[in-house]
Order: sequence, then C-alpha cells, then structure tokens
Amino acid sequence: MTETENTMGPYDASGLHPVGRLPMHALHRTPDITLDGTWDFQLLPTPTAPLGMDWKKTQVPSLWTMQEELGEGDRPHYTNVPMPFEEVPPQIPAHNPTGVYRRLVVLSPVPGQRTILHVGAAEGLLRVFVNDRPVGTSSDSHLAAEFDITEALVNGTNRIDLRVAKWSAATYLEDPDHWWQSGLSRSVFLYTVPEIRLADVTAVADYDPETEHGDLQVTVSTAGLDHLYDVAGWSVRIEVLDRTVTLPVSPRLGTRTLPKPSLDRSTRPESLLPDDFMDLISINAAGAPIPPEFRAIPATMTRLPEPAAPAGKAAFALGDLDVTPWSAETPHLEDLVVQLLSPDGAVADETRIRVGFRRVRIEGRDLLVNGRRILVQGVARHDIDPRTGRVLSRDRMLAELSLLKRFNVNAIRTAHYPNDPYVLDLCDEIGLYVIDEAGVEGHAFASTIADDPRFLAEIVERISRMVLRDRNHPSVISWSLGNETGYGSAHDAAAAWIRRMDPTRPLHYEGAISTDWHAGHAVSDILCPMYPSFASLEGYSADPRADRPLITCEYAFSMGNGTGGLSDYWELFETRPGLQGGFIWQFTDHSLDRDGDGKYRYGGDFGDETHNGPMLVNGIVFPDLTPKPALFEARGLFSPIRIVSAADEARAGTLRIRNRQTFADLSAYALELRVETVTGPAGTVAVPTPEVSAGAEGTIDIPAPVQKLLAHGLALTLTVRTREASVWAPAGTETAVEQVAFPRDPAQLPRTTTGRPDLGVDGTLQHPLLRSAPQLSLWRALTCHDKSFSLDNRFVRSGFFDLTPIDVEIGETAEGTVVTTRYKAAFGDEVVHRRTITALADGDWVLFEHVTLPEGTRDGLRVGMEFELVDGFDQAGWIGLGPWENYPDRRASALLGSWNSAIDDLSVPYLLPQENGTRGEVTELTLTGPAGTVRTSHPKPLHMNVSRFTVNELDAAEHWWELTPSGRTVVHLDIAHRGLGTAVLGPDTHPRHRLTGSEYAWEWRLTLSETD
Repeated sequence: MTETENTMGPYDASGLHPVGRLPMHALHRTPDITLDGTWDFQLLPTPTAPLGMDWKKTQVPSLWTMQEELGEGDRPHYTNVPMPFEEVPPQIPAHNPTGVYRRLVVLSPVPGQRTILHVGAAEGLLRVFVNDRPVGTSSDSHLAAEFDITEALVNGTNRIDLRVAKWSAATYLEDPDHWWQSGLSRSVFLYTVPEIRLADVTAVADYDPETEHGDLQVTVSTAGLDHLYDVAGWSVRIEVLDRTVTLPVSPRLGTRTLPKPSLDRSTRPESLLPDDFMDLISINAAGAPIPPEFRAIPATMTRLPEPAAPAGKAAFALGDLDVTPWSAETPHLEDLVVQLLSPDGAVADETRIRVGFRRVRIEGRDLLVNGRRILVQGVARHDIDPRTGRVLSRDRMLAELSLLKRFNVNAIRTAHYPNDPYVLDLCDEIGLYVIDEAGVEGHAFASTIADDPRFLAEIVERISRMVLRDRNHPSVISWSLGNETGYGSAHDAAAAWIRRMDPTRPLHYEGAISTDWHAGHAVSDILCPMYPSFASLEGYSADPRADRPLITCEYAFSMGNGTGGLSDYWELFETRPGLQGGFIWQFTDHSLDRDGDGKYRYGGDFGDETHNGPMLVNGIVFPDLTPKPALFEARGLFSPIRIVSAADEARAGTLRIRNRQTFADLSAYALELRVETVTGPAGTVAVPTPEVSAGAEGTIDIPAPVQKLLAHGLALTLTVRTREASVWAPAGTETAVEQVAFPRDPAQLPRTTTGRPDLGVDGTLQHPLLRSAPQLSLWRALTCHDKSFSLDNRFVRSGFFDLTPIDVEIGETAEGTVVTTRYKAAFGDEVVHRRTITALADGDWVLFEHVTLPEGTRDGLRVGMEFELVDGFDQAGWIGLGPWENYPDRRASALLGSWNSAIDDLSVPYLLPQENGTRGEVTELTLTGPAGTVRTSHPKPLHMNVSRFTVNELDAAEHWWELTPSGRTVVHLDIAHRGLGTAVLGPDTHPRHRLTGSEYAWEWRLTLSETD
C-alpha cells in the first residue's frame, strides 16, 4: 500500500460515521475461512503515516499493547474516570498509534455468491482495505463489524489490510474503568452467502405461566428479494418442536396514492360521494361520533390502510405450544431451524437458533421471570485475561461461567459492553440471567456527552446494534443503555427505539436514577443504583413512592480484602419488598501478567501516566480464576439450600431446610451430613434428598449414628453436591456447605501457679521458641477500604500504627505476676496494657490481658496480641471458623470446625498487600514444625492470624510478589477485630463491627514446647 493508497477515502477520523459496515443481525454464520492465526503487522504513529518496509508477525486475535515487541512503547494504560489524554470531545490526540494487520488469502470467488469479512472486535477505529481498495470503517470496539468485500476480490491471491487507530472521537464513549488497549480482540473470518439469502431472524419465544404453554413468533428477513414485486415462489420454512411450517416471502407492494382527477368533460359525472366525506378519516381516528349523513358510507372507504407486510419477510406465529420453560435454574432450549427455499424447493440459505421459552415482566415492584419473582445473585463481568488482555479463548469463557455456576451465581451484567456472542450462548445453555450492556461509557464527560448531537447517532447505534445481535438469547432479561454516561437525549432516543423494537424486556440505566431514585422512568424500568447504603435500601423499600424493583447494578465493592457486609445486603434483599439483589463489583481482578512472569500488575506498572493504580484490582476471584474468600461468602449466601432449624431440633434428630430456588426442586443435588468435632469431621454419611419444591421447606432425618455424635459436636454440616455431570461441573461437585452450630461451653483455664515466669527487663515473656514475645497490637496492614477517603484518615489519626513503650512496671499479686506497660501512640496519646501472668510450668502460661485506650477513641482496627516464633514451624491447626479467611462482617458462610493448613497457605495474596488471612471464633490454635509445638487456648473466642509477614511489611509493599518469602511465623490473637466494609465505593462496615470500646479484657493460655 502506497502513501496515497493509505489515505484514499475520504478518511473520517472521528469514528462516528461508519462506512460500508453491514447491518447488525442475529444470525450464526459458519466461517468458510478462519483468519485467526499469523498476520503481518506494523505499528504506525498516526493513521495517515506511510507504511515502512519492515513487517513483524503477530497473532489474531491479540492486542499489540500486550506485546512489548509490537507495541514499541504503546503499553496498557489504566484510568478509572479520566481519559488518558488531555483533549476534549471530539478532539483526537495527534499521537495516535495505528496497527496495520496484513494477510494474504487465496480465494476463488463464485458467481452469485457474496464474500463477507467478519471482524469480531477491533479495539479502536477500524478501516478495512482489500487489495488496496477501501471497503469500510467501524468503531464500537466490542461488537462485530461485517463488510461485503466481494467487489474488491480477485481470483487468486488477495491482500486484506485491517488498520486499527487507537484513538477516535468514539473513544470518548469507551471509558469503562478498564485498561486502555488496542488491537483485534476477537476472531476474524470470511464466509460466503448467496445473493438471495437470509438477512436476519427474530424469535420471540413467550411462555405463559398460567396456561403453561408457549407462543413462538419468528420474523425472517431476506436480502435480495425486498425490491421485487413478484418474489416468484420464494418461501421460508421453519422447523421447531416437531413442527414444520412454510410461508411465502412477502413481495414488494405498490405505493398507494389518491386517484387522479378525471379530465373527461364529455359527459356529466355522477355524484358518488357525500360532501366532506374525507372528514371521516380523522373522525374515525379521533373516535368521535359519526354524523348521520356519513353512517351509510362503508368503513373501508374512510379508514387508512393497515401497514403492509414488509417486503422480503416472512412472519410466523405458533401458539398453544407444549413447552418446557427456560430459566437460569432450568435452562431448557429448543432448536429452531430456519431455511430460505428457492422457487424449486431447494434450500438456498439456512440458520439454526436455540430458543428458550420464557417471559420477563415487571409487575409493580417485582421483576418476574415466568410469573415468579426472582432474586438476582449476580456479578459484573468484564472481558479480561491476565496474559492476553481482553482477548479470551472459549475455554476461558466456559471456565469463568462454570465457576460462577458452581458458586451459585445466577446472573451476570456485561459491564460495560456486549460480551462475545459465545458468552451468551453459554449463558443460554448453562443457565445465567444476563443484563446486556451497550458499549457506551462516557464517564470523563458524563455531564455533557449524552446531549451532544455529534454523539447522538453513535450512542443510539451502539445500543441498537447490541439489541439486534442479542435479542434471540433467552438469557438476556434486560437491556442496559450503558454505564456512567450521565443522562441525556441520546438515552431517551435509544430507549424509545428499544421499546418499539423489543417490548419483551425491561430497560436498565443507572445514569437516569443516580441522583433521584424516583426519576428516570423513560429509560429505566429497573431501579439500579450503585453502591447503595443499607439505610437507603431500607428507605426505598418502605417508601410509598417506590414503583420499580431495585436491583443494584453494582454493590459490594470487592477491591482488595473487602466485600464486607454482603450478608447485610442479602438480609435486606431476602426480607424487604421491592429489593431483588444485584451485581457484585466485580468478578475478576483486572491485573495483567503481560510478560508471563507470574507478577500481576495494575495501573502505573507499565509506565502509564496518569493512572488510577490498583483501583481495578477489585474482583472476587484472582486473575487466574482462583476464588477469593469473598466468593465463598457469596456461595453460601446464594446456596440453593438453607438450613432453617436450630441446634435443639438437630440434636432431636431432624434438620429443616428451605429450597431457595425459584423454579427447580432439589432433585439435582445430592446431600451429605457430617459432624464437626474438636478432632475433625466425623460420621460422614449420604442422606436422601427430600422432595422440596421451589420456595418450600422440607425435613431431613438425621441418621442415628450421626445423631449420637452431636452430643459433643461443634456443628452439624450439610454438604450440597451436584448429582449429575453437566457442562459446568462434574457429578459430585460441591456447590454449598451449610451448618448448624452448637453452643460451646467456655473452657476453664487452670489457675495453679508453679512460680514466677521468666521475664525480660521490659516485662516480656522469655522462651527459646519466641523470637518476639507477645505484646500489644492495635494496628493491621491497612486494607484498601481502611484507606478510603470517606473514612478521613480515621485510623492514621489514632496513631496506633506506632506504639512506643514509655514505662514498664512489674509486680506480684495473689493471681500472679503483673506487668503494666504504658505506650505512647504516634501522636502522643497513652495506651495502657496490664497483663497478669500465671506460670503453670516452664513455657506454659495463663495470661490475663487488660487494655485501656485513650479517652475519645471511637474506632480502631484491632485489639490483641502479636508474637513471632523462631524459624521451623510449617503447620497450623485451629478450632474455630474456617477453612477460608473470614472477618466479622464477612463470615456468614464460614464454617465452624477443626481445621488444618500449611502456614504458607493461610495468607491470601491480595495483589496490593494488606491485612489478610484472619480466622474468627478461634478457641484453640496449634502450630507445629521441626522447631517444636506452640499451643494457645482461649475461653472467649479470638480472631487468629498466622503469617510469614509482619504488619509493617504488608503495609509497605505495593505488590504481593515484592514480599520476600521467609520461614518466620508471625501470630496475631485479637479479642476485637474490625470488619472490612466496602468504603472505597459503598458503605463502611456496620457499626456493630467497629471497635468503639475504650477498654478490653480477656484471658488466654500459651504453651510452648521445643522438639527434643
């Protein structure tokens, strides 16, 4: 391509006016030639720069920003709200990296066939050239663009150039709190179709929950026939549910006009019509009374003709069908075959669609599926793979959605753009509700861009193209007009278009209700706030003005160690009218491992300026899809089964359960009981699954051997497993674990002393296994939420991050040795710790702790003891909550039992190091290894943390992989530990999980034994 050829056009750099792009459709076309694989590649500084002589090789799909050897300094760049450049709409930066992808393809065009180029997604402004001939342009980075390249082809070798400019005016609509990347992110292929072919198919599969029957409306559009007055026997045949129906294609009809006046004056014309009879047209339209003199006129003469059937189409209506309805719990699909038949009966074109019969309605304050109110147990999902960016394999897509199903998630929101069609195919098949979101986010200019007429057509087209592509998917239950783009006339226009084209689904748009929950009805049928407080949810539920279902579009912000208060949200969702769940923000961390070295990176790590750092590290799974503890919390809250009986009923031999599902019974699950004891699980036994319909309760009879174990058990555990294999889980997959915990009598610590303890001059306990003796700790490595601006440096103001002993007093009493230590906090406040030590034996002490905090202390992070052991400990065992990390406001799904773990596995490697790995309700802790054994016991349960890193090390590091592995063992035992909350975006931890006391007292036993 020469420089002249490169700029031939004219070239529209805005991206707001696509050229040559074919209309969007819902057909599944099979590639004739896949173009995925190796392409030649050049990166130019601007779209109009001349091509060089040197070409590199790259794979398609891929992003050049994820390949240092291609990007030439154009690396991933992360911003949350701001644009990554200083320009304003619709200006484009002068430096505009442009990737040129080139591929040679040998083709033999067939007369009567059209060759279509399908570009699954181009991140940037795409321009297509075939044999140096410009074919078309497209923006809208997350929907496919198709081009008819037939006229540009030659018989033999053809050269296809795909040029992707990083920036255009359309970029201002693609600011979705993600990495700025560039390239071809989805598959590219060629397919051929006949001149006369199927153009689109719309299938509306409705289910009536009252009659339990379905209706199917199929509208088939063709290309190549709609201009003909005589379609000469062309027809469409559909096959579905063992029915075959054929209808002719509608011809073009002549335009109706008023008759021309007669010019014949040779004879007197007859009077045929009464005076003013044309007034009847508007009188009929107005529904006004018809004057007597007009009543004899036939109605057909004064009624406007009904709209004719659109040319080139066939419309099918099948009623009273015996169908199995589709839902996320019972995702039943039927095959629909659509064939275009030529006049001789041959199949000229064909497509297959899977349809699910279901009805989505809003009635009052309830979103209904098939007539029943559902709870949306959802997550927001972005496209992200740590190695490839927004290029996802089908295996990765299936792995993601399968993981969600196994953890009882039932919905995704495609934040903030349409997902790959394969994702929706999977959601249809395995059962996930979808809020399908258009690729419209103009966050940086949200106050103006939706009312900017220069962006009107692009916004409406992005939304409408999504609807046209995805409207046959039963999993899609609502259309979202985009995200964080304010509210303007473009949204009104798009909403009006959708309501006309698809009245079967409600609309969703947070921007219209963000400042007034009782506004925005024109564009949002669902009240979909972001990060609401608990008080706001309670208020809306009780408000007589509330007239829509509330489903949060984002909540439970999961940055770092967070998602605190998820159970508080679900207590409201399950008990308050008008509240129906929402979408956790978000599914996966967006960290990248571009270099494949296992070191995940966030904003700023690629030299990107300005950036928003780790703000995008906010998933409930790690980048490699390893679940975080927060996902286990969600799994329990979303469980299909919940135990509703108490401990006394269990000990009497019965367990009452409730089926939390909306449609399905419990036959898909196998159940198992076991008893948690201080020595581990016992009495594991399979039990029959009771017949319990959706929403109902049933009873499990506890087998006698299990019942006997309950007398000394910690808890009765019910494990829920899949009974049969499916595409998302093998048979026997654990999907939930529920418990009934039994009251625990506090153990009495011994009081008999054998003498004085061995103390240092500073009053600290001395022992060969102690590298650092137990001492007061009031600080944790700050979580992302602890550092939230909304908490106003609350914890730093306490000064508890630095406690300096200023005075130590050692004395003796009848109870034992008393050590009183006075500390000065960082800003001069005094903290007093008084410890009474009862020495039971060498290395065996009972410690009574009393801590007095400064007057006016209103919140803190922890109150407890910290000590460090010498090297040589590798295993931990504890009785308490586990097995995963848990905190006071994120432990509804944690399990009571006796647990064991390698010490190295207790920490949770949040990418930005912070407080992690704590377990609550711990009454006993045992640490073992070659060095010896350390045991602690606590009549009043404590929060336990065993780590290889100190608080200061965690506080100082910026990435987990920067921490130096060590053999040290750092132990925290806290009488009080603050909840996590979601204060970065959302409510802080509930007041009941805050440390508001000024005095704390507790006792515990520490026993250390060296290995002989």
